[in-house]
Amino acid sequence: MHMFIKQLHLRTYIKKSLKPTNPVMSTIRQDSEPPLATSEWGWRYHHIGIPTDKPINGERYLPHLKIYVSGFETSPYGIEWMRFQKDCPTNDLIKNVPHIAFEVDDLDFELSRREFHIITPPNSPGEGTRVAMIEHNGAPVELIEFKKTSAP
Repeated sequence: MHMFIKQLHLRTYIKKSLKPTNPVMSTIRQDSEPPLATSEWGWRYHHIGIPTDKPINGERYLPHLKIYVSGFETSPYGIEWMRFQKDCPTNDLIKNVPHIAFEVDDLDFELSRREFHIITPPNSPGEGTRVAMIEHNGAPVELIEFKKTSAP
């Protein structure tokens, strides 16, 4: 019981003393709450990209990006491995730190409505797809917009 009260006091102290330093967050998120990106902003998890320096069987080369990718098509969790060529122009943070990617309905709208630190401006890595990378607390976050096709 004593430990429970101690934890309760600690949690109350943390809530009162912590003030979000990121302009994106205005409240402290509780353990059981989903992130704002999915619960309020409507972003949808797409994949996690993990940099590697080792060739992976079945990887596919994207010459216009100078990277090899693998795993996305077969991972039930959306895990994508990325291996970068030495002369790849991708931001060093993306080359070295795993990133999480979210699908959004309108990339330009999402980038304009918050004070994001954009590390890769909007671009089109492939037909019907637009992406941008932002940095949040030292971690890269990818936003992806897919062109909606109308049903025949």
